Amino acid sequence: MAKIITYKEKDCFIHKLCGLTKLVFFILWTLTTMLTYDTRILAVMIVLSLIIFKLSKADWSQVRSIFYIILVFLTVNILAIFLFSPYEGCKIYDSRIDLLRISERYTITAQQLFYELNVILKYFTIIPSVFMFITSTNPSEFAASLNRIKIPYTASYSVAISLRYVPDVQTDFNRIKNAQEARGIEMSSKANIFSRIKNMSAILFPLVFTSMEKIDSVTNAMELRGFGKHKARTWYSARPLKKGDYIIIILTILFSLTALIITYSNGTRFWNPFI
Repeated sequence: MAKIITYKEKDCFIHKLCGLTKLVFFILWTLTTMLTYDTRILAVMIVLSLIIFKLSKADWSQVRSIFYIILVFLTVNILAIFLFSPYEGCKIYDSRIDLLRISERYTITAQQLFYELNVILKYFTIIPSVFMFITSTNPSEFAASLNRIKIPYTASYSVAISLRYVPDVQTDFNRIKNAQEARGIEMSSKANIFSRIKNMSAILFPLVFTSMEKIDSVTNAMELRGFGKHKARTWYSARPLKKGDYIIIILTILFSLTALIITYSNGTRFWNPFI
C-alpha cells in the first residue's frame, strides 16, 4: 500500500521554518508561476522546486499516487487546449511553423507545442512546492501562524483541517484503488503509464463523493460543538519567526520581483523565441 501524504517531523532546515514563512513562499512562488510564461524563468523555477523538494526530505513513494492523478488532469488540460484552441500559440507568438497536418481544422505547429510546453512547465513548477508544503508543515502551527497575521481563526482552523484531511483522502484513494484492482483493473507498475493514467481517472468520481460525505460530517460536528462562537482563541503550537525565516522571506520576495521584472521587460509575459 502506498504511503500516506502527511506531515512528519524531520531534522532539516525546511521543517524548522515557521509555517508563515512557508505560506509566504508558497503564495509568491505560485503567483510568479501563474503570471510568467517566460520559459527561461520557468526552467529555473522547476530546477529550484526539485531542489527544495529534495531538501525537504519528502519521500517520493508518499506522493507517487497523487502525482498520477495530477498527470490525468494535466493530460486532459493539454488535450483540451489543443482541441478548443489549436492555434493559440500562433496568436501569442505572432508566427506559424507547421509541423504536422492532422485535418483541415487541426495542424500541429511549433508555436502551439511551445505554448503547451510552457503550460506543462508551470504545472511541474508548482507540484513539488505543493508536496513540500504539505509534508513539511505542521497543520496546527500553520493555523496559529495565519491567525497571527490577523486572519480569522475560523479560516485558519479550516486550513489546518484541510491539511490534516489530506491523509484521509489518500486512504480513501488507496481503498478505492484496491477495490478497482480486485475487479481486474490493472493500476500497478505492470501496466504502461498511459493505461495507469486512464485507469486512475476511474477513481476520481467515487473519491469526490466520499470526500463530500466526510466534509459534511466534520461540518456538523463542529457546529454542534459551537465552533466560531467566540471572537478569539489561543494556540498551543504557535511559533515565532526566527532569523532563517526572515532570510527566506526576503529571498523569496527578491526572486519573485526579479522574475516578474524579467517577464514583463518586453511588455508581455510571453518570451518569444520565434522572433
